[in-house]
Amino acid sequence: MTEILSATVLGAAASRPFPLGLSAPLQGDPATVVNVAVWAPDLTELILYFRPPGGAWQAQLLPEFSDGVHHGVVEGMPVGSHYGFGREDVEPESSQLLLDPYARAIDSGEHLLGVRMAADFDWGGDAAPLTPWRDSVIYEAHVKGLTKLHPEVPEEIRGSYAGLAHPAMIRHLRELGVTAVQLLPIHAHLDEVHLRELGLPNYWGYNTIGYFAPHAQYASAAAQAAGPQAVQDELKGMVKLLHAAGIEVILDVVYNHTAEGSQGEPALSWRGLAEHRYYRFDGDPAAGAGYLDTTGVGNTLDFGEPKVIQMALDSLRYWVEEFHIDGFRFDLAVTLGRDAANAFSPQHPFLVAAATSQALSGVKLISEPWDLGNDGWQTGRFPVGWADWNDNFRDSIRDFWLADQGSIANGGTGGGLARLADALSGSTRLFAASGRSQLASINLVTAHDGFTLADLTAYNQKHNAANGEDNRDGNDNNRSWNHGAEGPTEDAGILAARRQSAKNVMATLLLSLGVPMITAGDELGRSQQGNNNAYCQDNEISWLDWSAADQDLFAATRGLVRLRKDYLSAQPSTYPARDETSYLHWFDAAGNPLSPEQWQDGSQRVLQMLLGSPDGVMDGLVVFNGTAEPVDVVLPPLDGREFEHRFSTNASHPERQGSLHRPGSTDQVDANTITIYKA
Repeated sequence: MTEILSATVLGAAASRPFPLGLSAPLQGDPATVVNVAVWAPDLTELILYFRPPGGAWQAQLLPEFSDGVHHGVVEGMPVGSHYGFGREDVEPESSQLLLDPYARAIDSGEHLLGVRMAADFDWGGDAAPLTPWRDSVIYEAHVKGLTKLHPEVPEEIRGSYAGLAHPAMIRHLRELGVTAVQLLPIHAHLDEVHLRELGLPNYWGYNTIGYFAPHAQYASAAAQAAGPQAVQDELKGMVKLLHAAGIEVILDVVYNHTAEGSQGEPALSWRGLAEHRYYRFDGDPAAGAGYLDTTGVGNTLDFGEPKVIQMALDSLRYWVEEFHIDGFRFDLAVTLGRDAANAFSPQHPFLVAAATSQALSGVKLISEPWDLGNDGWQTGRFPVGWADWNDNFRDSIRDFWLADQGSIANGGTGGGLARLADALSGSTRLFAASGRSQLASINLVTAHDGFTLADLTAYNQKHNAANGEDNRDGNDNNRSWNHGAEGPTEDAGILAARRQSAKNVMATLLLSLGVPMITAGDELGRSQQGNNNAYCQDNEISWLDWSAADQDLFAATRGLVRLRKDYLSAQPSTYPARDETSYLHWFDAAGNPLSPEQWQDGSQRVLQMLLGSPDGVMDGLVVFNGTAEPVDVVLPPLDGREFEHRFSTNASHPERQGSLHRPGSTDQVDANTITIYKA
């Protein structure tokens, strides 16, 4: 048994209960002496077990107990030491010690152990791009999947932090015109039990075991072999290089549950330290109440507990201060706004604190505004300072360009124009209710979860057999359209129609008010073979196949990003959240303002959107033809200028590009297309 050392070498006065985790001591050499503080209010004692590099295991009782925090000063624990917490009878070599929730690095070998780290890194002249919301174009990507098959990235760094920062990858991002990469979780995470039983991994990473530690397996093999410091340095180097290219880094973070899983599974960290405080229970735990789960994964962190709020805020500040992260997307964020009674409030202390924290000033905060609990859908209700994933936008655009078109092609009917116009205007009324403008709307049509853009145009049903759940998992309501053939086809007409639909969706996304988010690979026609829940597919199903890139779709997307920037140049940096103020003007095919009856008429499928600016100058015109036939449209009135044809989602548009058209004249727009003019 490991001998428990005396804890009075430096005296109690040298120890403090903050900050939590490991920190520099008030006295002693910080190279080998460390202050240790762990919140475990219901434990009568807590022992630190640690092993210096090349040394033997040692144990020290944390002698002080202040407001639920066990703390003490420990000598002989230099950087690189492995550590964990346990009882007096624990054998650290053969037992799972309790992991420090604040561990800066995690060794996930046979047992999980924290590692003491240094914060040294040469940031040089690194500066955050601080891209305004109005100018932002977000690119959601997986660190590994993005470059695993990239032929220009050296093989030894493909699928790693270093691979993402390689010049070939940065060149692609800059050519595309995106301003931020939003990375699926890079916090240290584990595979769930049921996946391990199926022989599958948690590829997406939404199963966090450490909110302060990067996922080591996303570093290059060389960095992993060199140790945790090299892993951290590679990640920081990635951020530094992306910043130098003017690209922000946003992290997808999962503070709603942990990798400890359902009640009764082994205690890895929080469950052993303060289970009844960290996790949400459906009643009194002392009376036998079980977990109250609002996340669907078995355990939910209780944001009615101040220490849980503190942990999340401390984590956010750490990633901003130590890794220069520019923003966060919060998975199942409604859970983070639930109080002690499990009710969501836009004024929840965590939501308000994150938006008003000086340390997080200028950092982008993005909610996934739903969870699986009561009143779990809260899009538009998050407070000022937050932006929300806009599922209204997603569903409206999929319906208009895909589900409705599929219905029309099969003799049915489609929806009208009201929902399309609402999406184009950034869901103004939805966000005005919380005092926010259209710039609080993160517009998306696809994301990691669901069909890719290519699969939306190629599959009517999900094809998730590879996930090992008999195709039961994943969403059944995809609002997709296969254009007449399910999956791969050699039919040239179907392939052309699919590409045109993909361009329609991408154009609508990039020409709408709000902040667009592109899913990595959608600009290249990436398919997941119809799998709409590829969370456990760490293989070619999920990895971006650069050799199969659709260069025509990429060119169209790149051009649309540039058109977006051009069209926004004369518009305000923020939009008033008032219904009576509009920079968009709407006309029917005859060039007349739409009547209330036309907005609600499902047979109306042609819309002209004229973009305005604060001084009343009209900047451009976008014509949406959601019918199966070409349509002659009368171009709306303009102040003495002409309309120049800039872009069409029809493949023949280069023949007409640059042609001029007078206001009031008639121009023909092709079936199922978007046509863009510049005033």
